[in-house]
Order: sequence, then C-alpha cells, then structure tokens
Amino acid sequence: MSATADHAEERTNPAARLGFEPGQVVQEIGYDDDVDQDLREGIESTIGQELVDEDYDDVADAVVLWFRDEDGDLTDSLVDSIGLLEDGGNIWLLTPKTGRDGYIEPSDINDAAQTAGLSQTKSISVAKDWTGTRLAAPKR
Repeated sequence: MSATADHAEERTNPAARLGFEPGQVVQEIGYDDDVDQDLREGIESTIGQELVDEDYDDVADAVVLWFRDEDGDLTDSLVDSIGLLEDGGNIWLLTPKTGRDGYIEPSDINDAAQTAGLSQTKSISVAKDWTGTRLAAPKR
C-alpha cells in the first residue's frame, strides 16, 4: 500500500490511526450506548475480528477503555486494564471531548496514568465526541 493510500485509509477509518494490526486481540471495556460505533467497527475491520468484552479471560494485545467522568475512579480502571494486557501492549483511553457529558480534564488523565504506572504517549481525536489517549504499560 502506498503512503497516499495509508493516509486515505486514516481519514476514512479513524481506527487505522490508532495503530491496531490484523490478528490482534483487543479488549473493550466501558461499552455503553454513547460509544462511537463507527470507531468500534473500524477497529474490528482493522484487526479482522470482533472486539472481546470485559469477560474475556486471557491477555489482550491492547485494551480500549471508554471512560466518562461518572464512571468511577480512573486510576483503578487503568490499573485493572494493565492486568489484562500482553507485555508491551497499549491502552487506548477514550474519553468525551471538551464540552461533552462525562468530559475529563487532561491533567486528571495524566495524574491517573502516572499513578497507575502508565506512560502517556499521544492523544488524538478519534471520533466526533471522543478523544483517544494512548497509554503504554510498563514492561514486566
């Protein structure tokens, strides 16, 4: 695939910008009625299989964590997510954008990530109402 085709796919499939690869197991946590279905379908299209849910009982290559301000303690959710990851996996923390219900301040995300032992590597707009923050888990 050419670089131009790669950029075109990133515009039509926002999941392509998240770095998922075919064959990866991606666990989804925090699913609710407000999640972005196009993003979910894009991730599934990229990895070539359905997302696994919170009941999945093996390790995943990545975790997609939908999190809103009213969902409880972000640090606890991040710590729980680390335990679900294959060594070297990433957590994509998806939070509502500024002005949306459930918005979380970037400083609160940073504090929770640091407390959980995660490194924040990048933040991007992943959907109309959602921002994605990639968090790298510590090597074990």
